[in-house]
Amino acid sequence: METIINDLFKFDKSFKKVIVGTDEAGRGPGAGGVFASAVHFDRITKKLKEELSLLNDSKKLTPKKREYLYDFIKNESINSTVCIEVDEIEETNILACSLKAMKLACEEVIQKSGKDDILTLVDGNRLIRNYNYPQKFIIKGDGKSASIAAASILAKVSRDRYMQELDKQFPQYGWGHNAGYLTKEHLDAIDKYGLTKYHRKSFLKKHFEKQLSLF
Repeated sequence: METIINDLFKFDKSFKKVIVGTDEAGRGPGAGGVFASAVHFDRITKKLKEELSLLNDSKKLTPKKREYLYDFIKNESINSTVCIEVDEIEETNILACSLKAMKLACEEVIQKSGKDDILTLVDGNRLIRNYNYPQKFIIKGDGKSASIAAASILAKVSRDRYMQELDKQFPQYGWGHNAGYLTKEHLDAIDKYGLTKYHRKSFLKKHFEKQLSLF
């Protein structure tokens, strides 16, 4: 694990800039908002690397490990997390909202840092729109960059907590464990109970078209 964390920080250091990493969580689900986080490590110490030795793409970690890393990253970095809610996703589209959440999170981190010579590393294959700072997209960046990997943890845990809270209001959909993804259980519940204001109706067009085709 020590080799992995060293490689992640070496990747960021290789750009010879002040690095802000950003990632999103929740582009694919059929319910709930989309989250993005941004992270800048302003002090990279031996202790920081030791504590982050578990750091990797958030999807590869257990929930318990993500929760541990979440608290540590929050306390040991300059960071921001932004949620764009369902109504805006439906008014525009999920890609635009994902990039907007990244933009807002990154801008807040840059302002908090007070630093110049900043490069933003964006997970994926798209650049942030209408963004006034240098940026570079990194495909599968959450497995390459320490800052992006940390941002993926914050975004994922923040969204999971949000969906768990919604699950208390709407337990019939199983959001506490399916996180709003359109599993068979979730789709069956939609057919039985209908939609809530937290459902992305545009994501369900094919499902309802299929249902109608059965009659």
